[in-house]
Amino acid sequence: MTAWPGRLAQVRVHRLSNVATMVQPARPDLNTRLSGESGLPVTGVLYNPRSHRNRDHTPRDVDHPVIRVEQPQRRRDLKDAMQRFVDSGVELLVINGGDGTVRDALTGGNMVFGEKWPALAVLPRGKTNALTIDLQMPGEWSLEEAILAHRDGNRVTRRPLVLEPLGDIEDPLVRLGFILGAGAFVAAIDSGQGAHRLGAFQNLAVGATAVWGFTQALFGGDQNPWKRGAAMDVRLGPDMARLAHSGHGEESRRSALFASTLTRFPAGLDPFSELPGPIRLFALDRFRRRLAFTLPLILKGWRPDNLMAMGIHRHSTERIDLDLGGGFILDGERFDPGRYCVTPGPELSFVVP
Repeated sequence: MTAWPGRLAQVRVHRLSNVATMVQPARPDLNTRLSGESGLPVTGVLYNPRSHRNRDHTPRDVDHPVIRVEQPQRRRDLKDAMQRFVDSGVELLVINGGDGTVRDALTGGNMVFGEKWPALAVLPRGKTNALTIDLQMPGEWSLEEAILAHRDGNRVTRRPLVLEPLGDIEDPLVRLGFILGAGAFVAAIDSGQGAHRLGAFQNLAVGATAVWGFTQALFGGDQNPWKRGAAMDVRLGPDMARLAHSGHGEESRRSALFASTLTRFPAGLDPFSELPGPIRLFALDRFRRRLAFTLPLILKGWRPDNLMAMGIHRHSTERIDLDLGGGFILDGERFDPGRYCVTPGPELSFVVP
């Protein structure tokens, strides 16, 4: 995720005249229609100006009676920003940024909203926007369109992952997000950042990363991070049953682990859409050359009968206990190794077109 920059901005505005850095240009008729509507929600905008598609935007008026804007400088400012949204009676919280901005918004909101979350809307402005792909959102959605969709009652619900640190971990913050990965997933994110630097984003970046991973699986040595993965102890459910191991590779290590509450992913990936949830898990014991051609098919939805023998595990669960010997990724950002408990979060109502 891009860091939160600039000074802490806290603005309550009537007919705000400088919101364009928070929105993309909408259809010409939308702002006119917005000015003619009554009963529009009090709207809060959590804005990250360094998200990929928020840069170099030209200011443009948005005709709405009450919009509150928060631009936290640091993550520790998120709780106070969210509390100001609560104090303002915000009915619609618009998250303007990519997956990392969504993660930080939900993490901050978890500290103040409790069971009374406002409706949420996401304007996809990051290098990756996995949540909006799952929500089947258009890439060019605007603030006006989100406000009108709230008025029209268009909603879907999603539950994030709740990641709670256990034991002696330097950063004890409970985080909310939608995609957690460890092992080769960390190497994949690093490769994806390289693709971003070359100008590849969204599905193109996923495709470039997949090709690189395929090459590493074919030609990489035993110490290659795509193959060796990381030490991890994975336990599922309230009885903490240890995840089985096929015997391919070291039993204390797995090449990759991936968990999410979502079902649709970039580039048409479909690792576990038919699993009931609430949390879905995909794990690979060991990358091997003979998997190089079949694994992409499995990730796209093919379900052979011998997955376990191949060292591939797919599960639906309500709890995952992890002891990770390497770092892990939550919604695009790397975090420290350690012990964590993963459970489903609150049901959140997202405004959609």
